[in-house]
Amino acid sequence: MFKKFLILLILSNVLFANQSYTKAQVEKMIAKMVILGFYGQNITSNDKIYQDIKKYDLGGVILFDKDPTNKRKYKNVVDPKQLKTLTSKLQNIRAEKLLISIDQEGGIVQRLKKSKGFVNTPRASVVSLRGESNARDIYSLLALDLNQNGINVDFAPVVDLAINSRNSVIVKKGRSFGKSSKDVIKYSSIFVDELKKQNVISVLKHFPGHGSSLGDSHKGFVDITKTWKQEELEPYKYFIQNNKVDMIMTAHVYNKEMDRDYPATLSYDINTIILRDMLGFKGVLVSDDLQMGAISKHYTLKQTLTLSINSGVNMLLFANQLARPVKLETIISTVYSQVQNGQISLERIVESNKRINKMLQKI
Repeated sequence: MFKKFLILLILSNVLFANQSYTKAQVEKMIAKMVILGFYGQNITSNDKIYQDIKKYDLGGVILFDKDPTNKRKYKNVVDPKQLKTLTSKLQNIRAEKLLISIDQEGGIVQRLKKSKGFVNTPRASVVSLRGESNARDIYSLLALDLNQNGINVDFAPVVDLAINSRNSVIVKKGRSFGKSSKDVIKYSSIFVDELKKQNVISVLKHFPGHGSSLGDSHKGFVDITKTWKQEELEPYKYFIQNNKVDMIMTAHVYNKEMDRDYPATLSYDINTIILRDMLGFKGVLVSDDLQMGAISKHYTLKQTLTLSINSGVNMLLFANQLARPVKLETIISTVYSQVQNGQISLERIVESNKRINKMLQKI
């Protein structure tokens, strides 16, 4: 047992010595790759999320309005005054910028609701019917609302094409701007432009396309092999070629024509070969919530973290919408162990941090 421990210690020292990183530095780099959900409308230095940011340099947080375990209670957002106080406290924990994110698409997906004093935004399917000028006005107000309330990352716009009328998670909820890539590009581009004016990072989702699916990846495995179309990549091509995208979110969808083994979030073929090599994306790739059924029902935490990082994912989203939240230390220790035993290369951690740092310079 002692000999095995000694060998591991020597290997880890050689690995990190060659790269000039201490264990604490590597742990912080791993933490920077995490966007974490937490419970609380206010924070103090005694709170776990405060300590995660202060001690480990957590990369980001994601905010929600309703407590998923009790819809009559709040999770993070109550009203503008409370939210400004919360985001200010979060941002002042350390000198470096913290990514404070939220899902604010419009329509059914709005964590900041009009009834609580925030700006109301129509759903995408409605916005696309009102013309470009109106869309610009709508998203200008949304972007300003986010900026004024301390939000610097919006998990929007949805650039999925509404090509499957039976799609329950995107199309039926009006989250897509339309069937054609032309319409989706037109209106999502306006959305992105207005967010950028307010120094809010936009996140295109859900790569490589969720608008053709029949299932909901929140609930379980979704196979798009027979429904996915090549045109679903067009919005991504446009934004990448025109250097208008900083972040893209992966989808928990499976397409055996792209990868016979893994869904997009865990797929090297999709996230690196297609998105990076073929389409030329150089920004930050963030996973969809890794606690969603499509992933959590089929993979362990160790498998999920290892596969997603090796696939090319730079930021790992754990929304913690469950009764038992995952702890940052658990994520860090799991990834660190996989780096030590050679299952995840340290270079991937370093590369992700470089991409994240480059993006942070823009806000």
